[in-house]
Amino acid sequence: MQFRIKGVGGTWREVADACRTTINKDIGQGEPSDEWKRRVLMCEHSPIRKITIKGIWSDLPYWVSNHLVRHWLGIVHFVGTQRTDRTGVDRKYKSQDAPVIHEIDANAQALINISRKRLCTQAAPETREAWRKVLDKVAEYEPVIASVCVAECIYRGFCPEFKTCGYEQSQLYKEQLKAYRSGINGH
Repeated sequence: MQFRIKGVGGTWREVADACRTTINKDIGQGEPSDEWKRRVLMCEHSPIRKITIKGIWSDLPYWVSNHLVRHWLGIVHFVGTQRTDRTGVDRKYKSQDAPVIHEIDANAQALINISRKRLCTQAAPETREAWRKVLDKVAEYEPVIASVCVAECIYRGFCPEFKTCGYEQSQLYKEQLKAYRSGINGH
């Protein structure tokens, strides 16, 4: 399974200007700093939805695609059909592992939200791998966005799952939590 970026939409200047609009200020000048970008992403203010990522998986197992289409807020999915009349193969003979093409258009808020669930160790390893591929590619284009896309336990500072994996007790968790929080109010 591979993932590639098809395009990035919106600009950080547009995000900054939308933020200024919400506080009744005129548009600004220049490119916002990475520190400002991280802060606005951590605050999750609505203008972050102006940044969009378009990407596509090839050979994604159908059942993994099924996990991902459950996310709908701020993301649109386009999944290759398994319809018999379109593929020439009777769909009742296709396995859940049958590969599909899965394309997404997602805004920055959706990337944050999906990461919370799909980076969790309670998610299927294959689904985590598929989502990690997205974030690896996002990091090439928008590293600040990728830096705030974390598992639920890091995002909240504790594990809210009914049955915890115990990761929140590890030293690595504590280090990741500290690194994530370092973008909040400069600490």
